[in-house]
Amino acid sequence: MDELVAGVRKLVCDTFLLDPATVRPDTPLEELGLDSKGRIRLLATVEVFYEVSIDLDERDRLTDVNAVAQVLAEALEKKPGETAAS
Repeated sequence: MDELVAGVRKLVCDTFLLDPATVRPDTPLEELGLDSKGRIRLLATVEVFYEVSIDLDERDRLTDVNAVAQVLAEALEKKPGETAAS
């Protein structure tokens, strides 16, 4: 899970041009300037980067980096397994 948290933290910093020193795993996304539209953008970015599908209704759960990582972990568990041939 720590690896997912670190990946999500980097994605948040890169996507919203934030200083990594200001983004802790428990910093509320609202404090970082992410409103509901920002959370939707983050959700879309996570989906593309990790090649998962996350229901738009999950955006309300995206309260901080830890929560985003948790939603991502759940989506990764539901992701169909990749075969060796792919």
